[in-house]
Amino acid sequence: MDVRIGVTQAPREINLELADDADRNDLKARVEAALSGASDVLWITDKRGNDVGVPAAKIAYVELGSAESTRKIGFGD
Repeated sequence: MDVRIGVTQAPREINLELADDADRNDLKARVEAALSGASDVLWITDKRGNDVGVPAAKIAYVELGSAESTRKIGFGD
């Protein structure tokens, strides 16, 4: 699953690729908790095991790709 996080006052977004077995509903719940103020930092572990923390107050948006998303290369479908 691909995750894109927009951060306020940052020119680029954070792009993460999560493990295939990542729980989409759990991630959505953690994002909602961070945005509601229940936690100060949104922590996400990518598929290589790296932990990425984003201050909840700086999150502009979060986009969750589908679990079976594939990246298209070239001009074909």
